[in-house]
Amino acid sequence: MPRNKTLFGFFALMAVLFAGLPASAAPRDAAVSQDSESLAAQTKRRPHVLIRPRRIHPGPNAKRICRSWLVEEYRVSGPVIVPQMRCWWEQ
Repeated sequence: MPRNKTLFGFFALMAVLFAGLPASAAPRDAAVSQDSESLAAQTKRRPHVLIRPRRIHPGPNAKRICRSWLVEEYRVSGPVIVPQMRCWWEQ
């Protein structure tokens, strides 16, 4: 019986909270499509990441080269494939 009272109280609280929302709070189709278009436009551009090494000072035309591969590691739960990466600077 206490569980029924708790559920009833929860749903009553939700009904009171959502009844006070204005109709303008509901999303419109036009706003949703504009948001999805702007998100699609943002994902087309590649982010520019500036990396400054601490120990070495490569020249102004140096490029950071990275190689990645997958390695199988043995763990208690069984073999797991994990990514590995090594990076270096070349001029």
